[in-house]
Amino acid sequence: MAIKYVPEPFRIKVVEPLRMLTQEEREESIAKANYNLFNLKGEDCYIDLLTDSGTNAMSQEQWAGVMRGDEAYAGASSYFKLMEAGKDIFGFGFIQPVHQGRAAEKVVFPLLLSEGKFAISNMFFDTTRAHVILSGARPIDCVVEEAKDPSKRAPFKGNMDVAKMEEVIKEKGPENIGLVVMTITNNSAGGQPVSMKNLREVSALAKKYGIPMCIDAARYAENAHFIKRDEPEYKDVSIKDIVREMFSYGEIFTMSAKKDTIVNMGGLLGVKDAESPLVLKIKANCISYEGFFTYGGLSGRDMEALAIGLYEGIDENYLRYRIGQMEYLAARLDDAGIAYQSPVGG
Repeated sequence: MAIKYVPEPFRIKVVEPLRMLTQEEREESIAKANYNLFNLKGEDCYIDLLTDSGTNAMSQEQWAGVMRGDEAYAGASSYFKLMEAGKDIFGFGFIQPVHQGRAAEKVVFPLLLSEGKFAISNMFFDTTRAHVILSGARPIDCVVEEAKDPSKRAPFKGNMDVAKMEEVIKEKGPENIGLVVMTITNNSAGGQPVSMKNLREVSALAKKYGIPMCIDAARYAENAHFIKRDEPEYKDVSIKDIVREMFSYGEIFTMSAKKDTIVNMGGLLGVKDAESPLVLKIKANCISYEGFFTYGGLSGRDMEALAIGLYEGIDENYLRYRIGQMEYLAARLDDAGIAYQSPVGG
């Protein structure tokens, strides 16, 4: 095992006691849950590896932000802080807060997809796939073949198969493709990253056929880390600048902020062109589904923590630790002969 443990780049100030279960108690708990992990009580899980979504411990700055949260129904200062942070990092003209990523999909997908249309992705996350279907359209995955072999160690196994994507466009007709979705990192393929080269090629192909491109950006910061590490031309580029370029290839983005922004609740929906007619339609849908557009289903304290987390999540020391931690675990799995989707993703 060559990989060493990567120490935490933070100090732990608060601890939460855990219940220590015996093997017999664990066996009884899983039997009561009908062997469905989603039915288990959280208190019965000593090590909970279900998801990192919303399970993060927030920083001292985020907790300070919680106390500063402005709970005004309309025009809260916390909303404007979040807007400025989002515009600064992603370079998009319009940012809409929502309560989580699937809410962003619910708000925007019906505006772009309808009966008889298709949506293409490197691989849809399950709620994204569901919202494509609920909009009346049909989802089509075009992930590269390497992603289908968990044992194959190759960089950027989350990439779109660009040739296959173009075949689908020609087969279905460009006028019938309502959206291209790039999931970064590719969650359903084991969190495998997408290269900048692939984002650039997919964007160019989508533009060639007049199809809007959406970035599903739940793990945008981790994807930027992999680009910096594994694409030589980006080794000296900051994570923030890599993120800005990644997002330059999309017209819209949806995001669950419960991962890389290190918060327990929140999401974002972005439109690059603030003057796009899509913006007013998004605001209208948001009011119907989420709440007034200046809070989008979030409290002021949630928006404060999210605005801070957008910056803290792109800290290079944190990202090295985050991925290094997973590589340490993967090396232990290798030693034990246990299979996983390799190499380690985000």
